[in-house]
Amino acid sequence: MPIATVNPANGETLRTYEAMGEEEIERRLQLAEATFRTYRTTGFYERAGLMRRAADLLEADQKEIGKVITTEMGKPVKQARAEAAKCATAMRWYADHAAELLADEEPAEADVKDSGASRALVRYRPLGPVLAVMPWNFPLWQVIRFAAPALMAGNVGLLKHASNVPQTALYLEDLFHRAGFAEGCFQTLLIGSAAVDDILRDERVRAATLTGSEPAGRAVASTAGEMIKKTVLELGGSDPFVVMPSADVDRAAQVAVTARTQNAGQSCIAAKRFIVHTDVYDAFVTRFTEGMKALTVGDPMDEGTEVGPLSSEQGVNDLVELVDDAVRGGASVLCGGERPGGPGWYYPPTVLADVTREMRIHREEAFGPVATLYRAADLDEAVLIANDTDFGLSSNVWTRDDTDVDRFVRDLEAGGVYVNGMTASHPAFPFGGVKRSGYGRELSGHGIREFCNITTVWHGA
Repeated sequence: MPIATVNPANGETLRTYEAMGEEEIERRLQLAEATFRTYRTTGFYERAGLMRRAADLLEADQKEIGKVITTEMGKPVKQARAEAAKCATAMRWYADHAAELLADEEPAEADVKDSGASRALVRYRPLGPVLAVMPWNFPLWQVIRFAAPALMAGNVGLLKHASNVPQTALYLEDLFHRAGFAEGCFQTLLIGSAAVDDILRDERVRAATLTGSEPAGRAVASTAGEMIKKTVLELGGSDPFVVMPSADVDRAAQVAVTARTQNAGQSCIAAKRFIVHTDVYDAFVTRFTEGMKALTVGDPMDEGTEVGPLSSEQGVNDLVELVDDAVRGGASVLCGGERPGGPGWYYPPTVLADVTREMRIHREEAFGPVATLYRAADLDEAVLIANDTDFGLSSNVWTRDDTDVDRFVRDLEAGGVYVNGMTASHPAFPFGGVKRSGYGRELSGHGIREFCNITTVWHGA
């Protein structure tokens, strides 16, 4: 895949880039290693000052970078600006909290005495250069949620971004440099996917994080396992959105539309499978389908657009195949389902009912604005349908019954359970999944400690 900016709204190639050669990659690896030796010795106060400066710059740039994001991957420009603002918030959060999250831990006095020590503590030390392989769908946020905690912990970053967002990738490198971080603290590698393996095998790279597809995750995990390097993987998701009889059905249907179509549905944590108790099924489906039909699809640079194009023609083709397969298998199309004519990689908000386990869309992640509906007779069946997937990223539950909530929290196989709301990432809360959605956690204290050397310091009596 070429490294290029291709406008999804019309398919026009605007800018192409040459992939970095071996000499430039080597220069950047050397720089990362050398920078880490000194950057790791800086204090939290100094790092926090740099991070807050980067947040200020990003906030000031949000209108400009928002247009770049929209041009490169098709997100409605209002959503792109909101993504930039969210990144600035996360950067400030880690600037404010990193020292506390990574403070030395003192074991219980009785345990210290029992070990024969006069004193003992646990200290969090940085690992070194971390390779981040990042996707295009949230081209700022996916990177910042790695970079902010990693840099605050004293690590340095090497970014291999998706090949269709090169301008955003270069902007991120420039952002940290303008903020005052040393050149080697954060570097963008303009390389193709084939170059990742050799870089990950390099001894100077100490760990890796990847957000992306399951095949990409398997490849990175395989190499990292062979080299015995720490990895964090955030892969696909097919999140359930469960609506029970006690729910506020109107509100649930309204939120469901956003949960399925934000970023044109191109989100791992988007609600994709809507599992509705039979008592409220008809009411929910009517409101939900009306909401999906009412969305404004169009030019992502238009402030009134709610759903823009998908990021690539292949993305549209993949959706077409999933929907056509479902229809052949007996699924009912309640709205959408027809690829529009004209330029650009658009696909309409689509609702499918009568979905069965035999259909591909039941098993595979639909990465676009296509929702599948399931009718559940009771709570047990709702849990069964929700867990009938290889993925386990997050989940949404709508109910006013505390007994329902306790059961869902206990039994749903997911990294998050969001009650009466849609899944959303926030720097204070851990983010990640189970099963084929990956392992490890980003964000919160759990995320900043993922790439630390958790060190026992023991003093003899």
